[in-house]
Amino acid sequence: MKKDIHPKYGKATITCACGNVIQTNATVKEMTVNTCSACHPYFTGQAAFLDTEGRVEQFKKRYAKK
Repeated sequence: MKKDIHPKYGKATITCACGNVIQTNATVKEMTVNTCSACHPYFTGQAAFLDTEGRVEQFKKRYAKK
């Protein structure tokens, strides 16, 4: 690698809007995010799954040869 062209890589703190703090490594010392794995609905199990029953039948009905 070429010298003196890469950013400094070191300890970083990521702070979520919910108050969760994550320690990691990055080129930026501090970051603030709106959602994290502690408050995102997908990871907390509160995600609503869409009912896709009948979607194939609707497609076939709509584009069936007449």
